[in-house]
Amino acid sequence: MSPSTYKRILFNERPEGEITSTTFRLDVVPFDLKPGAGEALVQITYLSLDAAMRAWMKPTSTYMAPLQEGDVMRSGGLGVVIEVGEGSKLSVGDLVYGAVGWREYGVYKDAELTVHKVPPGAEALDFLGALGLTGLTAYFGLTDIGKLKAGETLVVSGAAGATGSLVCQIGKILGARVIAIAGSADKCHYLETELGVEKALNYKDADFKTQFKQTLKGGLDVYFDNVGGEILDLCLTRLNMYARVVMCGAISEYNGKPKGLQNYLTVISQRATLQGFIIFDYAKQFHVGLAEIGKWLAEGKLKRKFHVVEGLEKAPEALPMLYSGGNTGKLVVKVADAVGSKL
Repeated sequence: MSPSTYKRILFNERPEGEITSTTFRLDVVPFDLKPGAGEALVQITYLSLDAAMRAWMKPTSTYMAPLQEGDVMRSGGLGVVIEVGEGSKLSVGDLVYGAVGWREYGVYKDAELTVHKVPPGAEALDFLGALGLTGLTAYFGLTDIGKLKAGETLVVSGAAGATGSLVCQIGKILGARVIAIAGSADKCHYLETELGVEKALNYKDADFKTQFKQTLKGGLDVYFDNVGGEILDLCLTRLNMYARVVMCGAISEYNGKPKGLQNYLTVISQRATLQGFIIFDYAKQFHVGLAEIGKWLAEGKLKRKFHVVEGLEKAPEALPMLYSGGNTGKLVVKVADAVGSKL
């Protein structure tokens, strides 16, 4: 039986700096959703919270058009098909992924949804993590942009986050020495004891820079950058010859005006490469990355940690955790239980 109303969260106003209590607003609307031809009605179960969402709030286009005030907040997520329209290729009970947005229910075209079957060694939430865009970002960023080789030294910032924690583990699988940078003693303990990195450094420690320089006496070959700012600048001082800097994200810079780099001359002297990328560049190769990641999951080589926030209404206050370091692992919002899905 369908509810009489459903909830969605709208992008209310463009933040000038940090996300505030007025950036979003809750909207309760009549349940009048009905799938048309080639469409499906989906009950949303989990939403993915990702650092890039802050960039979508800016007035200028990045790799996606900017959000407009009044839009349902954009987000990837999982859901269960509860009704299909005429000619739809989907079935009631299908577990699907798509750009579902911050809402409890939605109608989507078949082409906007991907049906998932949970493989051995995995769980449904992995489609928002290791078996989703997060895992693919870690995989292609490290293997294609970073071109990481066995025996090299890999440094990862934001290392306890969704992407960073997978980068650390893939680095170990590929035979690298992995140095992780995170923002608390607990996160560093997790990275060393559970993920097996050689050394985890807390950038909030008073002597962090000294620890960093001592740990990286031999330099770094690949730096996987999730934070930008001062840590990126510091890593530029330890580049080995032909080092590769994978510019994945810049969490420290999203809420303000980015500061310029001071140590970029080492890029010239060390013949290093700094390269950014967007994961959708690899869409035609997704199957390759997913096959490899799926194999590692089945073999038990990849550990995953999910930071689950309960309730759609909590999404606005959960999102800023990505920029303050409040989460460990993949941050998701649980909207509803996956009742009757084909898991």
